[in-house]
Amino acid sequence: MTLPRYAGRMPFSVAENPLAILEAEKRAAGHPLLDLTLSNPTVADLAYPADRIATALAHPAIAVYEPSPRGLPSARASIRGDYLRRGARLSDEQILLTASSSESYSLLFKLFGNPGDVVLVPEPSYPLFAHLAGLEGLSTRPYRLAYDGRWHVDGAPLDFTDVAAVVAVSPNNPTGSYLSQPDLLRLATLAAGHGVPLIVDEVFADFPHVVPKDAVTTAATLTLPSLTFSLGGLSKACGLPQLKLGWIAATGPGATQAITRLEWVADTYLSVGAPVQHALPELLVLGAEIRGRIQTRIAGNLAHLRAAIRPESPCTLLPCEAGWSVILRVPAAHSDEEWALRLLREQDVLVHPGYFFDLALGSTLVLSLLPAPGAFMEGIRRVSTMINAA
Repeated sequence: MTLPRYAGRMPFSVAENPLAILEAEKRAAGHPLLDLTLSNPTVADLAYPADRIATALAHPAIAVYEPSPRGLPSARASIRGDYLRRGARLSDEQILLTASSSESYSLLFKLFGNPGDVVLVPEPSYPLFAHLAGLEGLSTRPYRLAYDGRWHVDGAPLDFTDVAAVVAVSPNNPTGSYLSQPDLLRLATLAAGHGVPLIVDEVFADFPHVVPKDAVTTAATLTLPSLTFSLGGLSKACGLPQLKLGWIAATGPGATQAITRLEWVADTYLSVGAPVQHALPELLVLGAEIRGRIQTRIAGNLAHLRAAIRPESPCTLLPCEAGWSVILRVPAAHSDEEWALRLLREQDVLVHPGYFFDLALGSTLVLSLLPAPGAFMEGIRRVSTMINAA
């Protein structure tokens, strides 16, 4: 018997990294882990208005199927209103709904990429981009974010050979840094000069800590020379990852034609469910309430972390402008993976090593600010104890 041949769009391996193997062993042995990688707000011991969410989803209109590739008009109007809250004046026709931010990337990569093309992505950043591009037969090419007390796009020339799109993330995950307007304008000018779109991921924009004067909170407020797509979604902005809904807002030259073509791609899948679209006006109201609780949580944990890193500590907390994650620079006595393994093995504390995000600042750990305060404080105490004793 000959087994089927799998597509070669991206490498696939069942091999797990040492940290994942150790985590599985710890959990199988019943160890109560302090998870400082938590990214799911629905399991972070936050109060959720479950009854009101259920009521919003019980809209009588869900009994009727009205396929709309761009998204239902009422839902797109709600997103337009949410952009207005952030200072961006859009029309409903500039907005298209998707089932998630990942699907937004997928549709845009389908629209602009041919097999073998390249997507420019920031480094460091979230590692999902390589997988999303690979599934479309594309590859990624990083452009560097430099750190000199603040993160910024490195001034080195960018290679646009076979590039289909440029991705920017503001605020970035895990650096928590906003793109500055000069950096965004540079990327947009380069993209326009090479005839490719700019995709700006803004999913963490509603979680600011310190916003620099030149920060870009949404590209949709700016007049840029490139065709630009701003991405958002319920998962982060409203703390509702279980209600699959994302959105794309198109601005700049060629936006109308791009949305028309994007609608054709979306019509092939029609993946956005009716219940979440009909519920969207109320979900955005509830989302503001949930977002407020998340903001309170991350602000409290960040304040505790700053207080825990004393001036004499061998650790350095990098500045964080927005988002749910922070970067802790630790002594180079061990690599970041070795630190993460030691913390899990000896302290039952789970953190991300910086190399997961292509951080190149020596030994770094990436921590989530979402865990419940008691768990977070105890986790930070154990981290500090081990590192201070090293």
